[in-house]
Amino acid sequence: MSDKTDSLDQLPDAVAAAAFRRLVRHLQHRHDAQNIDLMGLSGFCRNCLADWIREAGYEGDKAAARALIHGMPMDEWKAKYQTEATPEQLARMDESLKKNAQD
Repeated sequence: MSDKTDSLDQLPDAVAAAAFRRLVRHLQHRHDAQNIDLMGLSGFCRNCLADWIREAGYEGDKAAARALIHGMPMDEWKAKYQTEATPEQLARMDESLKKNAQD
């Protein structure tokens, strides 16, 4: 990235927070969007969001952060909604994650 200020940093915190909450609520509603598919397409998933809020200062532990993002404890979400990952999904995720490396 250049030396210029990132335009996202100019976004008011209240606006950014509202958009983040909307994203999380959308993912809580769209249980059909599997984490493995999110990873394969975009290189991040619900668990990544949980990690990112912890890195940003959320004081809860990993389980609490994941429950916050999933809208329920992780084990409950997995039992209700997570399907077995196929070899194709895992391969797409691996390829997608390679694109996450930033110069």
